[in-house]
Order: sequence, then structure tokens, then C-alpha cells
Amino acid sequence: MADSGEDKRVPVTVLTGFLGSGKTTLLNHILTAMHGKKIAVIENEFGEVGIDDKLLQKNTKMQAEEEIIEMMNGCICCTVRQDLIKVLEKLAKRIKSGKLKLDGIVIETTGMADPAPVAQTFFVDDTVKEFARLDGIVTLIDAKHIEQHLDEEKPEGAENEAVEQVAFADRMLLNKTDLVNEEDLKRVEARLRSINSFAPIQRCQQSNVSVDSVLNIKGFDLQRTLEMDPEFLNTDGEHVHDQTVTSLSITQEGEVDLDLVQEFVSKTLQKRGADIFRMKGVLAIADAEERFVYQAVHMIFNGAFDDPWGPDEKRESRLVFIGKNLNHAELKKEFAACESTPELKKKKLTNLRFPVGHKVKCNTGKGWVNGKVVKHMYREEGMPPGMIAPYQVQLDNGDLIFAPMDSDELIKEQ
Repeated sequence: MADSGEDKRVPVTVLTGFLGSGKTTLLNHILTAMHGKKIAVIENEFGEVGIDDKLLQKNTKMQAEEEIIEMMNGCICCTVRQDLIKVLEKLAKRIKSGKLKLDGIVIETTGMADPAPVAQTFFVDDTVKEFARLDGIVTLIDAKHIEQHLDEEKPEGAENEAVEQVAFADRMLLNKTDLVNEEDLKRVEARLRSINSFAPIQRCQQSNVSVDSVLNIKGFDLQRTLEMDPEFLNTDGEHVHDQTVTSLSITQEGEVDLDLVQEFVSKTLQKRGADIFRMKGVLAIADAEERFVYQAVHMIFNGAFDDPWGPDEKRESRLVFIGKNLNHAELKKEFAACESTPELKKKKLTNLRFPVGHKVKCNTGKGWVNGKVVKHMYREEGMPPGMIAPYQVQLDNGDLIFAPMDSDELIKEQ
């Protein structure tokens, strides 16, 4: 993944929020205000009445295709009738041909229980991934009615959509603040933080926020969020409600072992994937100069090595989980077991099958070739970050190679 500063892909904001929270007002504002940005608004037609028809007629510059309308202020309005990916691919095609330049895309998710399927589109579809990056999930909240939505009893097995929309947010816009008093606002904000303690809350009236509050917020860039607010992960004492949806943060000093982390993530997603709405983190991996940055929406995981650690920067891992029925103690314990310690390295060494000097044969990709083990736990320049090869082997012809795994498929007894 490219560094956010160099990432030339179009940032995408997913806008969610309960009926009546003010999404249409916000979208109308984006499509008509002279903010100097070229934004594509993608609207899901299946929900509440969308962009005002009269407003569209008054502000339409040209209708490029059936689903794509260009506004007077240079923004674009698209309606999703069937497949979001098809609309995104049309935009990608126009950008590639040079006919269109976009500063951002806002996708409204009215009518969906949660924004996860839209968010996951940007992890799994290659064409979409090439031209656009998921920048953040913004949830618009009606300050006057949110508590009754959160308290609403649902039939067994059904999700409370309002709770999910709060849980998924990277940023919350607390709207209609003029309809309640300060005491109510403080109570509502405490309630929202008890579900999602990681998303900043911005108060507003009549959805009147600057476009910058919705666009390019770097909500999926945990490192940047932490730079802006070092207390971001300090959530002690904020959980005032006993709810099934909670958020958990883990900060762990030192480095973690890449193999154990991969095992932890895999097990966590297999075991709890359906219950984990969001998972993101910055990890300090042993034997890697770069930090490992990852995010997951339910069971779709996306991670890569990113910027290098600074020379004086403290190496520590920071993780965020938001989900249902999270066992905080268990998750902390399981991640703590990933720590890279001298004991772990010694154990890995002890578990190796062949001692130094042992005669082995290696699968070189061109057949099996005889050689002998010359070194354990080998690492050289050019190897992927965090990787340690269990064996370096000198082949009988004098060539030096390494076995990336201690398995019979790659290395075995002569």
C-alpha cells in the first residue's frame, strides 16, 4: 500500500446514518455548494427519497450517462440502481480516459443494514482498488432521536441498524444539535462513545459541515489519527453502558512475531469474523524496518508494510476492535502471546529438524538438489519484511540458498 501522502487514488467516503438524520441535506449541500472540489456522489435509490429532483434540474450542467449527472459546481451525482461496482467502473473508465478528474467520491448507503458490503468492495474488486481507496465511514446522527433508535428492541436474530452504523463509523456527525440541550448532548455523546470510542464526534446543525469534514478524513489511516490525537486509544472509563457492541484498544510495547500475528488474525477472523465490525492496527513486526498497517471489515482483511519506523520512534503495536460480544480479556491475552521474545526465538530454534552441518536436499523449483545446512534463522537483504528463513543451505555445487519454511515440501533428509 502506498503512503497516504503519495496515494493518487480517489478517496472514497461511505456515508451512513438512520432515516431522518440529515444525509439528503448533506448530499444536496455537497452537490450545490461552491467548495471548489469535484466530488462524485453515489446515491442508493432504494432508501428514503434521495437528491431533490427540482434541485437536480436546477443545478444540472449535463447528463453524461443514464446514471451519471454533472452538476453546475462540477460535482457528479450517480444513482445506484443495481450494482455499485458497475457505477464505480464507469467512473474509473472516464478517469482513465482523461474525461474526468475527481477529488473524492461519497457513497450514501441508505436502506442497507450496515456499510460493510460497500466498504468491502474497495478490498475485493481489483478494478475498483486500482483507482479508488476507502478513506473512511462517516455516520450522520440525529441528536434528538438517536437514543430511541439505539434502544429499539429488535426481533431475535435481527440487527439493530443504528448500533451497527455507530459501530462502523470513523467519524460521527452529530446533527440537529439545536433541537436538544447541552445536558442531552453530553449524554448522547457518552452513549455513542460506549459503542465506538475511536471515532471523533463533530457537532452540527442542518448537516452544515465543510466538505473537508466528510472528504479525505484518513479514517482508515490509524497512524494519522493517532498523530492528530495521541489520546485516541485512551478509552479507560468511557464505557458507561453495558451493551453487546463495544470497542477495545490494545497498546503493546516491543515487537511481535510475524508468524504468530498471522495465526492470531486468521484465528480471530475465523472464530469471530461475523461479530467483528471493524478491526485496524499498526504493528511493530520483529525484523521489519517498516510498520505493518492493516484493517478488516468483518472477515475481509487488508494489510501491508507501510512507512519505516523513525530512528527515535518507540516500537509498539496498537490495535482497535469494534464488534459484538467481544471478549476483551481473551483478545488481549491472545495478542500478548504474539510478542517476539528471546524465549520464542529459542523455541523456534529448538524445533528445527536439521542441525547445522546436516545433509539435506532442497526443492529449488527445478527439482531436488543435495546440500548441507550452514546456518539457522537466516535473514538477508531483499527478503520480505519480518521474514526469517529457518535454514541457509549450501548446495553441492557451492550455491547458497535459503529454505523459507521447515517443511518436507521444501527441505528434507538426503
